[in-house]
Amino acid sequence: MKRIVIFASGSGTNAENIIKYFKNRGTAKVVRVLSNKKDAKVIERCKKLGVACNSFTKQDFFENDTVVTILKKEADFIVLAGFLWKVPQKIIKLFPNKILNIHPALLPKYGGKGMYGMHVHNAVVKNKEKYSGITIHYVNENYDDGAIVFQEKIEVLVCDTAKDVATKIHHLEYKHFPVVIEKVIKVHE
Repeated sequence: MKRIVIFASGSGTNAENIIKYFKNRGTAKVVRVLSNKKDAKVIERCKKLGVACNSFTKQDFFENDTVVTILKKEADFIVLAGFLWKVPQKIIKLFPNKILNIHPALLPKYGGKGMYGMHVHNAVVKNKEKYSGITIHYVNENYDDGAIVFQEKIEVLVCDTAKDVATKIHHLEYKHFPVVIEKVIKVHE
């Protein structure tokens, strides 16, 4: 069984969904969640679900080997679920094509530094896009630039607000992200 470590920065709804999906499956299990925010709601979710969770500092992530040491011991795959920092090259090299991210838009549109969450949905509505969606991709050294593994779109109605778009996108995330993670893991067996 492959071990998944999730990186999360916020509320952790995607992390919770992934944890629950893999709970009784034989392919993989979420063994730990790491957060760059010590007060992130994802930490509470992990406690309720019985999954180990740690917070870490910028120094732990970028300068010393605190996070790398955890990953070397515990991870076969890494999943970014609402994680906002760029992954350092040293981690990317340790896990080539074994780090997945989900982005709340159809990349390459609305990707890059600062394009996350409601920033993306506001831009989609402002630009009167007819479609938006999710992109699941491998992580490389640039924001939202790795090879695309999966995309799914939703229609953006003229009457949709950014909040409406966000709700539609969350449904896609919950439905597809765990399934795509599992497919990628099976490819690497």
